Amino acid sequence: MERISSWLERQASSRHVQLAGAAVLGGVTVAAAILGAQSIRREVMIEDLKASIPNIDDTHNPTNLSEYGAVAGSQSLSKEDQKSAKLAARARRGDYDDDLILEQLARNRVFLTDQGLAKLRASFIIIVGLGGVGSHATAALARSGVTKIRIIDFDQVTLSSLNRHAVATLSDVGTPKVTCMRRRLEQVTPWTKFDCRNELYDSAAAERLLGPWKFEGEEGGKPDYIIDCIDNIDSKVALLHYCHLHSLQVVSSMGAGCKSDPTRICVGDISTSLEDPLSRSTRRRLKILGVQSGIPVVFSTEKPGPGKAALLPLADEEFAKGNVGDLGVLPDFRVRILPVLGTMPAIFGYTAANHVICEISGYPNEYNPGAKAREKMYDGILSTLQGLEESLARANVGRDFTGLRLPLTRDDVGYLVEEVWRGKSAISGLSTRLVLVRWRVPPGGFRPDENWIEDHQTCSRMELHDLVLMTKEEAARHEREVLRGSKNPEDTYEEKVLAIVRRRQDEEKFFEKYR
Repeated sequence: MERISSWLERQASSRHVQLAGAAVLGGVTVAAAILGAQSIRREVMIEDLKASIPNIDDTHNPTNLSEYGAVAGSQSLSKEDQKSAKLAARARRGDYDDDLILEQLARNRVFLTDQGLAKLRASFIIIVGLGGVGSHATAALARSGVTKIRIIDFDQVTLSSLNRHAVATLSDVGTPKVTCMRRRLEQVTPWTKFDCRNELYDSAAAERLLGPWKFEGEEGGKPDYIIDCIDNIDSKVALLHYCHLHSLQVVSSMGAGCKSDPTRICVGDISTSLEDPLSRSTRRRLKILGVQSGIPVVFSTEKPGPGKAALLPLADEEFAKGNVGDLGVLPDFRVRILPVLGTMPAIFGYTAANHVICEISGYPNEYNPGAKAREKMYDGILSTLQGLEESLARANVGRDFTGLRLPLTRDDVGYLVEEVWRGKSAISGLSTRLVLVRWRVPPGGFRPDENWIEDHQTCSRMELHDLVLMTKEEAARHEREVLRGSKNPEDTYEEKVLAIVRRRQDEEKFFEKYR
C-alpha cells in the first residue's frame, strides 16, 4: 500500500499528468457544452413546430393519413369528376347499356372476334406499379375492355412523373396513383371495376394482394394475368418468385430508363434478355431461388454508350451527410435519379398490355418472326465458321481436326450478327451471304486449345471480339490474304474499315462483362 501511495503522489506532482488531466477535463467540458446547446436547439425547434400546428376547429378538420403518409380521404372533386364517379357507380351495378359498351369496343371486337372480346371482358388483371409503364398498361387494358382490374401502388403522383404518366394531370399531383388512375379512367370506361390498393407490394402481403377477386361484395377467381411494373429489384424478384411458385400468369417489364430506341424493345423469356441490366439482376436473383426461365418479359436490347443517358451520380455533399441509404423514400429504394425519356415507358406499358390482351383472347401471336427466320442463317454461319477453323488448324498443325468444337452457340452468332455488327458486313455494308471469320491469326497459330487436349477434347480458343462479319466473297479474300497469307488487316483494308472494326471490337470487349 505504501508503494502505491508514493506512486500516486509522484504522478499527481508530475507536470505531464497535470497537463493531460487538464486536457481531458477541458474536452469533457466542451462536449457537454455542445450537447447542451444541441439539446436546447432541439427543444426550441420542437416548440416552434408545435406552435405551427393549427388547432382543430371548424376551419381545420383532422384528416387521417395512410401508412405511407398519403391523405386517406378523397380530395374535393370537380363537378365533372363527381358526375363521372356517379356514372361509374351506376355502371358497376349494371346500370349501363351493353350496346354502348360494344360500340365503344367495336374495333377490338372485329379484331379479336366476339369470342376473344368476351374472354377479355370477363378477365381479371392485376397491375403492380403505376408509374410510366404501369399507368399506360392499365389505361390500355381498360380501353380494350377488361372489366376487373386491381391496381397496386403505394406512391403518389409527383410533378416530375407527369412526363411519362398516362392519365395524371396537375390537379392529381399529391394524390395516390391508384386514386388518380381510377378517377381518370372512370371517365373513359365507367363500367370498369377498379380495385385500388394504395400500398407497397412485399412478400408478406403477396397472398392478399395477388389473391382472388373480391370487390364491393363481389367475389371471383384468381387473376388471369399479372403485369409486373415494379422498378425496385427486391419487390420485383419477390413478386415473380411468388407467381412462379403459385402458377400465376405474369409478364414483367424490365428497365425503360436510359432507353431511347423503340425498335429495340422485345418480348421474350427472361432467360433470353441478356443485354438488359435490370433483367440481368432479376434473372440472377431468380436463378438463386430456382427460377431460370418461364417468365415472359418486356425488355430492350439497346446498349448504353457515349453521349447516352446514364444513372445520375449522387452529389458529393450527400455522401458527406452519412449513409446515403437514408435518403430513399423507403428502405432499399434507389436514391439516385434515373433519366427517363417519357415515350419509352409508354411503349413498354403498351407492349406488356398487348401481350396480355393477345394471350387472354387467344389471338395468335408469334414474336420476332424475322429473328426466328434467321435462326437457320445463324446455324449456317456457325457451321461455316467451324469448317473454316478445322481447315486452318489442319493446315497449321498437319493433322485432321474434323469435329473441332467452337466455344460458340447459335445465340452467340445471332448476338454478333444483329447486335455487334448490325446485320451488315464490316467491309462493304452488304447484308446478304454473311459469314463470321477471325479478324487476325491467333497467337500461336490455328490449333486446338492445349488445355483441353489433355481431356481428349479438341476445342478452338476463341473470343466473340475475335470475329468479324463479312460476305462470303469478302471472307474468301480475307482467308487467302490474311489468315493463310502473310498480310495483316492493316495491310489489306482502308482506314475507314479498320476504324469500324476497332470500334465494334472495343464495344464487344466492354459488354463481355455483362454476358
